[in-house]
Amino acid sequence: MKEALATGSETWWRTKTGPEWIREKDGNYRVTFWWRDPQGNETHSPIRRVWVYITGVTDHHQNAQPQTMARIAGTDVWRWSTALSANWRGSYCFIPTERDDVFAAFAPGETPDRNALREGWRQLLPQAIADPLNSQSWRGGRGHAVSALEMPDAPLQPGWDRPETPYSPPLMMQWHSERLGNSRRVWILTTGDEAPEERPLAILLDGQFWAENMPVWPALASLTHQRLLPGAVYLLIDAIDTQHRSQELPCNADFWLAVQQELLPQVRAVTPFSNDAGRTVVAGQSFGGLSALYAGLNWPTRFGCVLSQSGSFWWPHRITPPEGEVITRLKTGALCARGLRIVLEAGVREPIVFQANQALYAQLNTSQQSIFWRQVDGGHDALCWRGGLTQGLMLLWQPLIDTL
Repeated sequence: MKEALATGSETWWRTKTGPEWIREKDGNYRVTFWWRDPQGNETHSPIRRVWVYITGVTDHHQNAQPQTMARIAGTDVWRWSTALSANWRGSYCFIPTERDDVFAAFAPGETPDRNALREGWRQLLPQAIADPLNSQSWRGGRGHAVSALEMPDAPLQPGWDRPETPYSPPLMMQWHSERLGNSRRVWILTTGDEAPEERPLAILLDGQFWAENMPVWPALASLTHQRLLPGAVYLLIDAIDTQHRSQELPCNADFWLAVQQELLPQVRAVTPFSNDAGRTVVAGQSFGGLSALYAGLNWPTRFGCVLSQSGSFWWPHRITPPEGEVITRLKTGALCARGLRIVLEAGVREPIVFQANQALYAQLNTSQQSIFWRQVDGGHDALCWRGGLTQGLMLLWQPLIDTL
């Protein structure tokens, strides 16, 4: 019996399967995270900190004091707890380190300098690990492992809740671009076989993530089978790497000219799809969300539907209040969104991005085109984006779905 009750015993650890929570009187949940030090207690282990990086809660977007677990003395147990709302969803990771100096300059209770905070996390995140107790883990967009946490009332994520194996597997091919002077992978998934020349097209930026890190195929297959999405062609475009991504996605005409003049003809040779702008969606997150709207605003006769999630509409200036180039050009009339169908989504826990999206929505909402605004209780997080991606496709293609 003592063994069963002893914190840190083998029997005790076998009861742990990830974060644990209890409902509080205010309706929120007190969530406790656990990490087992593989080197034992403080006598044997050199670990001095276990930083907790929860997207939208303790990450660099919050401009708040970094949070670290506390060791239960004499054991291999580290723990940390926080309060989360009942509908919260997000990813998290742990960063065990022997260093105790990364955030040493931050005085307790003081709002840390944003740049110093970003630099500290930049040093630590390459050492990040997923929660070993949590079976839901993947490699995040920044390259480190993360785990999933979904509270009991987290919103439904269409397709991800009932994944299915696609009838036809996706095709991967190389795109060698003369205009851009580089090569990359692209993935093509075709669903449905009715009226191939009329099939809608969805272009997903950061395609390597949706093809490999968090494969979107089972969710798309499920929604197509349920007739919640039409038969379509999905084109996923690899970002190559961080440097190419930061050059090509933020308001880059050459990138979108290369897509139209080089890539789309190659894809059409593999599988037919519609040229109708109203059937064509460009979807992206962060810089990809900015790029998706840029494509629609500049080539509305080719890209008539935009799905932007956590779009970086502060670009190129990280200022407060955030107002980037696209918002400014819309205000001056240099760009016009008339005729586009647009889904904008941002998380309330990514302050600069959220404020920029609110400013963009206010500007777009002065005209008459179809615009849909969604705010989510989450951060800059693919675990939130995946549900918004499928939901956004359903919304933008609703006129087609109604005819199924």
